[in-house]
Amino acid sequence: MPGNYIAVVFLGALRQHVYGTRLTRFFTRIHYMTKEDIIAAFDPNAPASKDAGLFGLPFTSEHADIIIVPVPWEATVSFGSGASRGPDAILEASSQIDLHHHTYPDAWKSGVYLDVFPEDMRVCAERARDMAQEVIACVHAYGAIAPGSSQARTLADVNEACARMNAWVYQRCAYWKQQGKQVGLLGGDHSIPLGYLQLHAGQHADFGVLHVDAHHDLRAAYEGFTFSHASIFYNALETLPALSKVVQVGIRDYCRSEYDYSLEHSSRIDLYYDRDMRRRLYQGGTWQEICRSIISGLPHNVHVSIDIDGLDPGLCPHTGTPVPGGLAWEELIFLLDELRGSGRSLIGFDLCEVVPGPDGWDANAGARILFHLCALAAGQ
Repeated sequence: MPGNYIAVVFLGALRQHVYGTRLTRFFTRIHYMTKEDIIAAFDPNAPASKDAGLFGLPFTSEHADIIIVPVPWEATVSFGSGASRGPDAILEASSQIDLHHHTYPDAWKSGVYLDVFPEDMRVCAERARDMAQEVIACVHAYGAIAPGSSQARTLADVNEACARMNAWVYQRCAYWKQQGKQVGLLGGDHSIPLGYLQLHAGQHADFGVLHVDAHHDLRAAYEGFTFSHASIFYNALETLPALSKVVQVGIRDYCRSEYDYSLEHSSRIDLYYDRDMRRRLYQGGTWQEICRSIISGLPHNVHVSIDIDGLDPGLCPHTGTPVPGGLAWEELIFLLDELRGSGRSLIGFDLCEVVPGPDGWDANAGARILFHLCALAAGQ
């Protein structure tokens, strides 16, 4: 079969009449379709088909410009859990999103495809999580891990598993980048972008990260875990000289060592604490002025890293470490749109720490953030 074609299976006019979904028009005849044919035949106004992909879109990995790599990993979380269920919950919630984006109405035509997290990595993730709980319990009970103890060996095994995850992310993102795709990560906890940032460092002499979060994530080996979710930007800054700037937005919960580290590395870290931004607004400043100040510190090549707890917890009440305050919905959207309008190049993105709750609200918010990130990527 030619490389730029897909087979569409005949299911007959009866299904077209009964279901009336976005994919309806695909099921009327056997046909090999180009991407242009798919777009022409697809009905973006109809309800999403249950057997469609992310956002109810019909694109294969070959036809999609944007690949979302799910990484359901949360080995080192020590408070609320459930981020590993985020990708599946967001996939389910994404079918409820209408495709006519308010700002970028044709973004869906670029195509989005959700990759597969391999079974062996899923088993590794579950095993690492179980082992990490043993280590965390020991740290909380005794304050430290005794050298040479069974817990020390378990800690080493967790760190090795996390290193394996980082290597997989690096390799998977590299594979899709080689195919000319825009790539986004969907976590999982906030440890997952390190492999992708390592890939950026090998492909760009200079790049920055726009980091939206309630937390600095600048701890060194938190609870003994080298690749903790609380250490992602410490690890990135310590090991990647090409990462010239991390601009942190919405920070409001941090320890003294993180604060000191940010001051010691102020040439590479720009800080926009939530309280300071609010004061600027209360004293007559505008959100546009703040956003432009945020973006001015970034180099041309930018990775966007969003921990959903950077938002008002009303938008993510079940995330692992919710903190009062945070960005309102439209504040985040405006910031991202200002980034695009600045002419900078979006080289990648990640969305992490979406923990599905019983009402589906967190996944709904997460799916809509992801849709907006994909819309930004479509404009590159």
